[in-house]
Amino acid sequence: MNRSEIEILAPVGSWESLAAALDAGADGVYFGVEGLNMRAASSANFTLNDLGEIVRQARAAGAKTRLTLNTIVYDEEVSSMRRIIDAAVAEGVDAVIASDQSAILYAREKGLEVHISTQLNVSNTETLKFYAQWADTVVLARELTLEQVSVIHREIEQQNICGPSGQQVKIEMFAHGAMCMAVSGKCYLSLHENGHSANRGACRQLCRRDWELRDRETGEGIAVDERWLLSPKDLCTLPFLDRMLDAGARVLKIEGRARSAEYVKRVVEVYKEAVEAVVEGSDGGFSQDRIEVWIGRLGEVFNRGFWGGYYLGAPVPELSKKYGSSATKRKVYVGKVTNFFKQISVAEVLVEAAELESGRDVVVLGETTGAAEIPAVEVFVAEQPAEVALQGVYCSIKTTTMLRRGDKLYKIVENV
Repeated sequence: MNRSEIEILAPVGSWESLAAALDAGADGVYFGVEGLNMRAASSANFTLNDLGEIVRQARAAGAKTRLTLNTIVYDEEVSSMRRIIDAAVAEGVDAVIASDQSAILYAREKGLEVHISTQLNVSNTETLKFYAQWADTVVLARELTLEQVSVIHREIEQQNICGPSGQQVKIEMFAHGAMCMAVSGKCYLSLHENGHSANRGACRQLCRRDWELRDRETGEGIAVDERWLLSPKDLCTLPFLDRMLDAGARVLKIEGRARSAEYVKRVVEVYKEAVEAVVEGSDGGFSQDRIEVWIGRLGEVFNRGFWGGYYLGAPVPELSKKYGSSATKRKVYVGKVTNFFKQISVAEVLVEAAELESGRDVVVLGETTGAAEIPAVEVFVAEQPAEVALQGVYCSIKTTTMLRRGDKLYKIVENV
């Protein structure tokens, strides 16, 4: 196994996230356009007109592009599905992630590489062989153990199971991000309660609320010890990433198309370092000390707590202990960049919402800038060093990162 065999696949739900993923060194990005994808209603999806620019930016960074087209497709939507795939082919998208047979067949008809979505719950070698007729990569069910993944990987090699490209089928697995109580995401709670189907990309995240389960006849309830009954913690495979790669995972998929650019950047950076440590032994290798540091860095951005998913044989999920994020840090909006002076590497910032103290870590988000993290900024007001820049004033900060007018600046504070 070498580094070039492994792809870190980053979620992209906005231009900021795209820039952040590529800046962090993602090997591939996945995204949706308009409808017919599992985040159609929960992230700012791109349009067909954006495809060319996405591909251009990704190719410039040496990254591959994966278009998600992974919802159920009805007869009245077949023409839309074909229009999306036609546009993807025309713009040079590398592959489509699909679950509906109509999308799989049409993509192959047009010569577009197919990845089988986790929505199809591929859990054994025979099912993988069936989809290998059309797909070069298969996203396995999230409920498998590493031992089960190893068996599938071994059978791929021993039986030489190949996709349309003639190469052995690659195993793609979710490595980090939100987990769902339902098997491979097939949930009907949102549809039942709100008429919005999660299987159509319109999940309303009802599972993240504080539910209780009670028997109507006896009045007895299931005690969950202050844990959210239907809300699992986030998947984090970093502590056993070496075992995951040994089991045969070659595409590590990060969940989070609805999450922020700084989340995307941080997770990609950490997993990239970890993969290189496992494969190449870089910077001292894959040690427990480094794992603890990586986990700490992951914990600073949005998360619901971490667990290893079902990969290590857990029969039931670990549940969140609170609503929303358990991140150790959070960002507070300060204001927007109004100018950037390249020759002296100074950004001018209008402080709009919250004061900015000297010495604060900040992150700047922008469609081209991505997520620029600037530690311990020194603040100047009226060209003089200042302890704090108050709301309503213009201040300046020095940074070696090029910022742009309209970028939004946030200060990072401890999440207490």
